[in-house]
Amino acid sequence: MKRILLFAAALCACGTAAADEGMWLLPYLQKMNIADMRDKGCRLKAEDIYRIDGSSLKDAIVVFGRGCTGEIVSPEGLVFTNHHCGYGSIQALSSVDHDYLKNGFWAMNNAEELPVPGLEIRFVRRILDVTPDLLGNVPNIAGEAERARIVEENTRALTERLEAEHEGMEIQVKSFFGGNRYFAFVMEVFKDIRLVGAPPSSIGNFGGDTDNWMWPRHTGDFSIFRVYASPDNRPAAYSPENVP
Repeated sequence: MKRILLFAAALCACGTAAADEGMWLLPYLQKMNIADMRDKGCRLKAEDIYRIDGSSLKDAIVVFGRGCTGEIVSPEGLVFTNHHCGYGSIQALSSVDHDYLKNGFWAMNNAEELPVPGLEIRFVRRILDVTPDLLGNVPNIAGEAERARIVEENTRALTERLEAEHEGMEIQVKSFFGGNRYFAFVMEVFKDIRLVGAPPSSIGNFGGDTDNWMWPRHTGDFSIFRVYASPDNRPAAYSPENVP
């Protein structure tokens, strides 16, 4: 999950500049990265990539399922992700008569899209530096066990407060930099997700896991889903009344 919540700088489509190692925390882009990114050809501003109180690129990148990435590519909630990320959902919808994993699947219209029970998509709405909340009352001489206990208690209290402040949102608090910094991720969780299309596994899974981290890859490693919401565009359980 932590890997997913850190978006690679490559997302900003910064031309052909050589990539730096590692991944960057979005709240630090303005302070640490954007100048170098602009020098290398990125035409986006830091706030175009991550803006807390407005629309930005972060709103197009989602946490797909249990930890994959996905990207929104249309105003109607169309989501692209890897085939291996959608694999379990495609498999769950398959049967002897309709083997979507083997033969692929393509919905010709919204009515043909298949609801995927249990699949969730998370939008990261805010990323908050909560280090003072977690470490502010930890004594400098605290042992490992005492420190862990205090941090756990602080995390529980902070999570409850943020849940009250962000009604309906999911809160996850994560440690970074060896436990020296803590960030809270405020996420909106959508639960009505439907399969739109996927190639046969002979294409989508060509090369298998062996080729997953190789380059170049010769595979159609993608699958397509759609996020549905209530008529007021809020997360909702599956309903025929929901809209993209």
